[in-house]
Amino acid sequence: MKLIEKITGDKVYTLLLNVDYIPFINRYHFSEIVEVIFHLIISILLTSILWIFICYRKITDRKDRILFCFAACLIIGALLYPTTAFSDRTPSLLSMSSLTYWLIGHMVYGLILGISLSKIKAY
Repeated sequence: MKLIEKITGDKVYTLLLNVDYIPFINRYHFSEIVEVIFHLIISILLTSILWIFICYRKITDRKDRILFCFAACLIIGALLYPTTAFSDRTPSLLSMSSLTYWLIGHMVYGLILGISLSKIKAY
C-alpha cells in the first residue's frame, strides 16, 4: 500500500494506518511505526478470529479456506473503507482509484492469508 501511495498519490497507505475514527486514540499523533504496530495487532486479532471460525466450522478443504479468507478480507476492506470520511488525511470517500487499490490490497492479503492458513492442520 505504501508503494501504491508513493506511485499514485492515492493515500491508501495513510488510510491503512489511520486511527482518526477511533475515539480517544484520535486525539494523539503517532509515528508511522506505532501506527504499523497498531495495524499488525488488529491483523493478528482478526486472523485469530478467522482461524477460530475455520476450526469451529471444520473447514478442512484447502480451496474453501482460501476462499473464506479471501472473502472475509474483501468484506472487511469494504466495511472499513468508509472510515476514510472521518479524516482529512485519507482519500476522498468517492475516490474510485483509492477504493480499487484498497480492495485489491485486501484481496491479495486475503489470498495470502488463506494460502497460509490452508497449510495448517486444524484438528
